[in-house]
Amino acid sequence: MKEKIIRINRTLFELEVGILIFGVACQFFVFLTKDKAGYSLGLWLGILTAAVSAFHMWWSLDRALDFPEKEAVKSLSTHNILRYGFIVAVFALIAISGKANPLSAFLGIMGLKASAYMHFITQKVSKKIYGGEDVPAPVKEPADGQDM
Repeated sequence: MKEKIIRINRTLFELEVGILIFGVACQFFVFLTKDKAGYSLGLWLGILTAAVSAFHMWWSLDRALDFPEKEAVKSLSTHNILRYGFIVAVFALIAISGKANPLSAFLGIMGLKASAYMHFITQKVSKKIYGGEDVPAPVKEPADGQDM
């Protein structure tokens, strides 16, 4: 299992772990509501949407890096629209079905944003799985007027 996880991009892994941690933390508050099933279903549909969106974001960025600048901008814009369309479609299905709570789904989707803010926590999990820091130390630049 560890080999499978290591093949995943480290930043994507950290983002996905953060989304999952956020979902688990929010789930504790769902137990305080009257409609536990509706709120829980909405939350986890939102968490799933956030996880799929994070993967799509990584995939489209990774793919666009191989294109020239103008094509990359066009590709990223197209994929952003597709991703937002997917999120709107999920909201529409949740609202139409009436089985899940749309506000808790929105909270789950915000797990993508919360995960970015929890980077210092998810990085600790990542270091345990991937090992030490894989980012090289910054190169020291010479002071003004000095040659290397």
